[in-house]
Amino acid sequence: MSAAHLVLEDGTRYTGRAYGAEGRTLGEVVFATGMTGYQETITDPSYAGQIVVMTAPHIGNTGVNDEDPESSRVWVSGFVVRDPSRVVSNYRADGSLDDQLRDQGVVGISGIDTRAVTRRLRDAGSMRGGVFSGADAELPLDEQLAIVRAGAQMAGQNLSAQVSTTEGYVLPAEGESIGRVAVLDLGVKTSTLNYLAARGFDVHVLPQSVTLDDVLAIGPVAAFFSNGPGDPAASDAHVELLRGILGQGLPFFGICFGNQLLGRALGFGTYKLQFGHRGINQPVVDVATGRTEITSHNHGFAVDAPIGVVTQSPAGFGRVEVSHVNLNDNVVEGLNALDIPAFSVQYHPEAAAGPHDANYLFDRFRDLVIATKSA
Repeated sequence: MSAAHLVLEDGTRYTGRAYGAEGRTLGEVVFATGMTGYQETITDPSYAGQIVVMTAPHIGNTGVNDEDPESSRVWVSGFVVRDPSRVVSNYRADGSLDDQLRDQGVVGISGIDTRAVTRRLRDAGSMRGGVFSGADAELPLDEQLAIVRAGAQMAGQNLSAQVSTTEGYVLPAEGESIGRVAVLDLGVKTSTLNYLAARGFDVHVLPQSVTLDDVLAIGPVAAFFSNGPGDPAASDAHVELLRGILGQGLPFFGICFGNQLLGRALGFGTYKLQFGHRGINQPVVDVATGRTEITSHNHGFAVDAPIGVVTQSPAGFGRVEVSHVNLNDNVVEGLNALDIPAFSVQYHPEAAAGPHDANYLFDRFRDLVIATKSA
């Protein structure tokens, strides 16, 4: 197995072995703290443009299968593991993780101290990096470093067009339909769509380029903005679209990137976190109930809104409160509009992978739609 290097933009280099495809890849280096769920992680479109470091030491034990992917392909720009499994040990497996990465051209590295990489990222913050293997592993460090530093910063990037569907499609409601929900695909996960359909929605998945007229043309009873990659500050068109939707009085639910866009639509700012929240073990408190939930996250940006008070929307949408707060670092994890039917959370209630503590939010969305229709 050939040598490989992970090079960070601060000049730090880790040497290991090639894993997956060989060659060169660039991206923002981030760490994910999940002990399980690597297949859901690599197929989550929110990880587009990122080289993911898995903090759990043993990866690949259960292989990969055709049932668990959250999209049609692997989205991570690169994959970093410490000890890849030499065998696949699960009756559901259809193949190995190594083979899937190789088949889809995803360059990775194994055999490095991922704990040391994680500590570096926690101290210095997420940064640009590159994985070099095969012939690229022979390049001098200064040349590898120059390539990394010439890469794009995540801040300022709009990646929605890279991950969104190009054509709309529909998932019919399970059981009796309560109406159509317009889902703006900013990198939506399959599990999210299934949970919406299970709540009685006819799920109309729309490309990220649609206009307000396109949304209204389907006759929706509600709108939903999905998770996705990139900087919310670079998505002005989506913010204006959402303001139009809110102005129509349509019930709205947003998750992850959708939460950041709701924050911007309401008139709040967003900012980049030092190293973000990624993994399936993030503690979040529901401010209204005091209940702590263990939640699934993947985000590097957050909403800048006042915690502990009801405030007026700077954009004129009435009163707003922060509904959920991260217990690790006091980051805003949810918004609730009190004068219009809209709410959002920063995490992933579909929990693929992850605990199901926040699954009730899909029921809350259904209840909000029914209540709005009855009003």
